[in-house]
Amino acid sequence: MALIIGLTGGIGSGKSTVAKLFIALGIDVVDADEVARQVVQPGQAALLEIEQHFGADIMDNGTLNRSKLRQIIFQSETKKHWLNALLHPLIREAMLAQIRLAKSAYVILEAPLLFENNLTGYTQYNVVVDVQEKVQIERAMQRDSNSIEQIKAIIDAQITRDERLLKADYIIDNNCADRLSLQQQVKILHAQFISLLK
Repeated sequence: MALIIGLTGGIGSGKSTVAKLFIALGIDVVDADEVARQVVQPGQAALLEIEQHFGADIMDNGTLNRSKLRQIIFQSETKKHWLNALLHPLIREAMLAQIRLAKSAYVILEAPLLFENNLTGYTQYNVVVDVQEKVQIERAMQRDSNSIEQIKAIIDAQITRDERLLKADYIIDNNCADRLSLQQQVKILHAQFISLLK
């Protein structure tokens, strides 16, 4: 198995931008959010189970209404546990299959809940993209047009910034949102990861 690097950060931290910078350097990235979308595509068994459990209202022209589902599970721990029990094993299986297919020198596993979902069992090192909470809120509101309450609920559902930083092997500072600075930080990390393979 290749060297697997976890990449995480809170909502609005800029994880996806950092992931794209690694892709630009020729590194394969497995995106946990993308895998989570794939396992509930039309025709997948998981989607049928979700529809049976939550009712036809959860569907929107044959596809899953993700924002409606998000609202339901944020309001009910029981429903959230049911959904996690169904999806987490499928997501892990699909992620590991994609990691095995990776051809680059090392692989990035991009996951917003890397620590919360114990995905660090699959990674050798973990990178945290760090921003202050007020920056997170501003960026997430601009990007997703969510309310401040929704974004704060998502932040509260994740581990705290301090906990995340304590668990990090490497930290990328994205408070200034300067692409050149981000590129520089990613290049330095890339060189370090390549040197680990020697």
